[in-house]
Amino acid sequence: MIAIRVVAISTETCVQVRASNKSPRYGHPAHTEVAGGYGPCRHCLRTFKIGEERRTLFTYDPFEGIERVPLPGPIFIHTEACERYPETAGYPDDLRKHAAVLDAYAKGQRPVAQRHAASGHHDAVVEELLQLPEVDYIEVRDREAGCYDFRIERLNGAGEEMP
Repeated sequence: MIAIRVVAISTETCVQVRASNKSPRYGHPAHTEVAGGYGPCRHCLRTFKIGEERRTLFTYDPFEGIERVPLPGPIFIHTEACERYPETAGYPDDLRKHAAVLDAYAKGQRPVAQRHAASGHHDAVVEELLQLPEVDYIEVRDREAGCYDFRIERLNGAGEEMP
């Protein structure tokens, strides 16, 4: 089994969006509403309580800081502060019941492979993709909405399996 890091968006990004009500880097207005869908929050990686929790929508570039070419898109976070998902906690339990698209990339934003993970099969798909030596990271997207959810990397970053 390959040990993974699950990389949610940073707490600093969430604090900035909540304070300014604008997208970082782009300055587009953020939008806050009562959750009409499950999400997830891209910071705590929990699904929203539909009709109860408030969520904030803004433009985010998941490649910022790791690649040169931006690929911005819409994401949600909880409007109220929440705790960032622990990087070593494995695939988020709240998201296992939702189908996902996993896009594997090599450095230079080069697509290597794409797999669809049905409910409950996420770990096997992650393992399959990380067995490919040219894969540096995986972007996980919701299969229904297509929006970016989080990034997965090998825990040691070197491509070797952890003991």
